[in-house]
Amino acid sequence: MKRIRVTRTSGALVASLALAGVVPIAQAQQAAAASPPPMTAQEKEIGKKVYFERCAGCHGVLRKGATGKNLEPHWTKKLPDGSTQEGGTLKLGTARLDKIIGLGTEGGMVNYDDILTKEEIDIMARYIQQVPDVPPEFSLKDMEASWKLLVPVDQRPKKPQHKVNLKNIFAVTLRDTGELALIDGDTKQIWQILKTGYAVHISRLSASGRYVYTVGRDGLVTLIDLWYEKPTTVASIKLGADARSVDTSKFKGFEDKYLIGGGYWPPQYSIMEGETLKPLKVVSTRGMTVDGEYHPEPRVASIVASHIKPEWVVNIKETGQILLVDYSDIKNLKTTTIESAKFLHDGGWDASKRYFLVAANASHKVAAVDTKTGKLAALVDTKKIPHPGRGANFVHPQFGPVWATGHLGDAVVSLISTASDKKEHAKYKANNWKVVQELKMPGAGNLFVKTHPKSKNLWADLPMNPERENAESVYVFTMTDLSKPPLKIDVAKDSGLPVTKALRRAVHPEYSEDGSEVWISLWGGKTNQSAIVVYEDKTMKVKKVITDPKMITPTGKFNVYNTQHDIY
Repeated sequence: MKRIRVTRTSGALVASLALAGVVPIAQAQQAAAASPPPMTAQEKEIGKKVYFERCAGCHGVLRKGATGKNLEPHWTKKLPDGSTQEGGTLKLGTARLDKIIGLGTEGGMVNYDDILTKEEIDIMARYIQQVPDVPPEFSLKDMEASWKLLVPVDQRPKKPQHKVNLKNIFAVTLRDTGELALIDGDTKQIWQILKTGYAVHISRLSASGRYVYTVGRDGLVTLIDLWYEKPTTVASIKLGADARSVDTSKFKGFEDKYLIGGGYWPPQYSIMEGETLKPLKVVSTRGMTVDGEYHPEPRVASIVASHIKPEWVVNIKETGQILLVDYSDIKNLKTTTIESAKFLHDGGWDASKRYFLVAANASHKVAAVDTKTGKLAALVDTKKIPHPGRGANFVHPQFGPVWATGHLGDAVVSLISTASDKKEHAKYKANNWKVVQELKMPGAGNLFVKTHPKSKNLWADLPMNPERENAESVYVFTMTDLSKPPLKIDVAKDSGLPVTKALRRAVHPEYSEDGSEVWISLWGGKTNQSAIVVYEDKTMKVKKVITDPKMITPTGKFNVYNTQHDIY
């Protein structure tokens, strides 16, 4: 019998085929259920833009989920008869999706009713019931076409043209304007604001500390030279449609030579010249997960540069694979693949810079990689959805060296015992790669924890918590007595800015170069005034509020010296 294959046809056509005996009735019903709510072309364009800017990072371009849930149509739409259950599977539908988008969830998704209009929320509730759009691929030739060398190396300054203390400069993301503010940490004055990619995810420093690299969520990388009298963008390049991470080559003999960038879409990483951004190589990350299944969108999450080898640690989110990429010979690239767990996200070095710890947030684990041996040291069970940022290192009074991570899905900060080669730490070995203590927080929704070698405090934010009093505050633990509850600091109140309906989320504690100050972003809406509130670390008192009409939606802040040397 000749088979007829039907693909992406309408529910009505499949129903007709079913009546004719060509396809089964069940298949006809399934196809009818695949008919999404109607949308105009203009509404689809709005949905596409909002999804890219606000949703794709957690849920994926193809909506298969990672940190956020799977948003494919097979479970976002109701059945043809309007029911919301099928074999125990919840079918959300427009009304339920509207509420989730507007009010947020306890799992760490923020409420968008103070970010999006009611019309935009309605559009998004219908948009995520449509078949996902698949963006185009992005090749080495595409990178070459996007590359702009604005100032050749031989035309740049031979020495700094100013007396600014570069070690204490803060690179501050102005998320919604697609800009980077460089702020003098000594004077608290804005030194320069430069155009970058949209919603810069991170800023990284070259090994020499001269260059700042930014990567936007639109895949645009910018190279900023700090030696000019006013910092200047000297090169830019596109990595693709969506990106999150870059880092430089830091090993001796390779300082400032290479830059690596990780793509969310397409799922691949790219290697460029460090001083010009000239593209050299593109490597796909599509492949098999640790469970042995093929995944079409294994995005590159965090990337860090080793201090002990000419290697980058490249974390592949959906596959749960950690790559050690040897950049000593770019033409003949050598890669070590380490199996861990899904879905890999952010992470940071332990105090020795030998072990890299990264959150596998969907598995509720932290993977520890021994970069000296090139093997997995441990998979550590944590509470729900660990989200460390870079984490925080300190010596616990009872358990020795520990690395801290907060959680999007649970109200604790977990302290993990890390291995150490120091003789005085040998007595703690039995606790290595175990959670030795959980510090209680007032709720879930933490994004970043931070400390400094010269500090006795551990700072933790709660920007993703649905309660205003938590989202607008930070919490400070005293490391000499971790039995005490944390001190709550109301950053929004301390800013002196007028109260608005929209939240101003306190996010991303960052220390000054000498460890004496902690800078907190107060992230308001695009039309509401935001600020950076600077605290004295010892007293936890406000030292300065940095606010300016141009300070729009500040989020991540990266101190030059601490970022250059991976101090956290």
